[in-house]
Amino acid sequence: MNIEQKTINTIRVLSAEMVEKAKSGHPGLPLGAAPMAYTLWGKTMNHNPKNPNWINRDRFVLSAGHGSALIYSLLHLFEYGLTSEDLENFRQFDSKTPGHPEYGHTVGVEVTTGPLGQGMANAVGMAMAEAHLAAHFNKEDNNLVDHYTYVIAGDGCMMEGIGYEATSLAGSLGLGKLIVLYDSNSITIEGSTDLAFREDVSKRFEAFGWETLEVKDGNDIEDILSKIELAKKNLSQPTLIKITTEIGYGSPSKQGKNSAHGEPLGAEDMKGMKEFFNWSDEPFIVPEDVREYMSELVNKGKESNDEWNKKFEEYKKNYPELAEEFEAWTSLELPMDYLESEEFWGFEKDIATREASGILINRLAEKLPNLIGGSADLAPSNKTYMNTREDFSVENYKGSNIRFGVREHGMGGILNGMYLHGGLRPYGGTFFIFSDYMKHSMRLASLMNLPITYVLTHDSIGVGEDGPTHQPIEQLAMFRSMPNFVMFRPADARETAAAWYTALTRTSGPTGLALTRQALPLLDGSGKDALKGGYVIKKEKANLDMILIGTGSEVQLVYEASKVLEEKGIGVRVVSMPSWELFEEQSDEYKEEVLPSNITKRLAVEAGSSLGWHKYVGMNGKIISMESFGASAPANLLFEKFGFTVENVVEKALELM
Repeated sequence: MNIEQKTINTIRVLSAEMVEKAKSGHPGLPLGAAPMAYTLWGKTMNHNPKNPNWINRDRFVLSAGHGSALIYSLLHLFEYGLTSEDLENFRQFDSKTPGHPEYGHTVGVEVTTGPLGQGMANAVGMAMAEAHLAAHFNKEDNNLVDHYTYVIAGDGCMMEGIGYEATSLAGSLGLGKLIVLYDSNSITIEGSTDLAFREDVSKRFEAFGWETLEVKDGNDIEDILSKIELAKKNLSQPTLIKITTEIGYGSPSKQGKNSAHGEPLGAEDMKGMKEFFNWSDEPFIVPEDVREYMSELVNKGKESNDEWNKKFEEYKKNYPELAEEFEAWTSLELPMDYLESEEFWGFEKDIATREASGILINRLAEKLPNLIGGSADLAPSNKTYMNTREDFSVENYKGSNIRFGVREHGMGGILNGMYLHGGLRPYGGTFFIFSDYMKHSMRLASLMNLPITYVLTHDSIGVGEDGPTHQPIEQLAMFRSMPNFVMFRPADARETAAAWYTALTRTSGPTGLALTRQALPLLDGSGKDALKGGYVIKKEKANLDMILIGTGSEVQLVYEASKVLEEKGIGVRVVSMPSWELFEEQSDEYKEEVLPSNITKRLAVEAGSSLGWHKYVGMNGKIISMESFGASAPANLLFEKFGFTVENVVEKALELM
């Protein structure tokens, strides 16, 4: 057995042993896909285990994340820091080898995958980031940014809609440095893919504008390598390499069967598999000659990194200003002086918060060169277009306005990949209602702590005539329930500045901006205090009797209602609470200062679901909210019909008294 085959079998056996010891997992994919994974990592992929964050490394995405034992075996053998003990703790609490790969948890994992198809979209985002950075920084004598994005994807990834969306865009953009290895084993959990999936995937990708290649024997590493090298020569198209494999390869009774997908092989099959591979019975063994061989491959990666470091030193000598900019981009520096300036915060007229956001985006475009983003075919409505920037396209990768097309879920996954690549600050826009389409990508951004900005306009029944299909009701509650996600619903243009300030300075997770279609008045007292999530925007004139709380377009209602109540001799405080999450981050003393616990007469007003508001109004408080879907009519009429009027706020407040 030659050393390459021995290495492949090491990957296979380690993967199967992890699943067997955990009594849980997916051995089938690693057993079938080990040859392509070894060929990629060992023979063509440019990476340095001693510097996992090297900016010019090739990126690897295991889109079929259920096959996580495969990537853990690779990370162990390639000396990324995973120990034998880590492998033995596969799928156990607090281990470095969780059930699906997790970015930020395991060194060498580029992105959290598991939900099928997500990795495909993430990889498209990474390839777009590489293309944009290369277009901006590369020179004829120095290709500073020059790397590939590789994916191993399975049949399930080819079925999920997000994969369709993202790969369609990738073809239109001609992302030639994106290469997908399609592990075609024709098996799903339920059985043969013929049960529900009979299309010709290669022809579909051809229609998308991809180059398609095929390897008929997934064990033929020379053919796999030749196809990868061929794909690398085509810089005008992304490439799909369909590789036919057998799931559970080497298992006496489960090879080629759906039973190999998601359950341990069992003691008898493990023994038979090891005999098939002529392997030791001792668990978690890596032969010494394999260890030595892997060290040689690791050293090659270090040498590649060293060569690039020399290239960067030359770049700094020849292009000092660009080199400084490159370091600023990759360190994600922010123009904090500008973010604190009057110019950034300054607004003088009543406008919709979506329009205020558009103004802020264009202000930022002048100060933040690595800002990049766009909309799911709604830029004129979302106000997400940077007027001084060009479009990102196959003709111009230097552009930073992205036309995602009508692909919300694909956009969400792509944004994650763009940020994970490094060097860019991505944002994406759509109607708030369509966040439902991209929710899973947004959830993964929260799980990975990615500071991505979502511009979510048309935030309530204020959408008006488009009707209930386009009027978000429960979406605010949904995102407020999501761990590590900050939802920000500003009341006016100055609070919108606070929303963007939060999104840019927050480093531990994403931020959603829920913005109005309709114009809102600039409110006396609004401004930087909104950064605390909740604040007193209008203080009581007399003794405090009651607190009115609002968000977004409803703050103006409670503001005006407070004036009417004051005329009746009631001491009313108005609290704007654009972000529950930021408010909860404040000290107990501050929260008590804003919402004194002895004041139990409280009324919250928000044109969305009441779910969660009882935390702030208490058992004795009231909520004016949406407990049904909306309707198709002019916005002003809808607000009146559903009780979002000054008169109704006053009436409900008086009932509290």
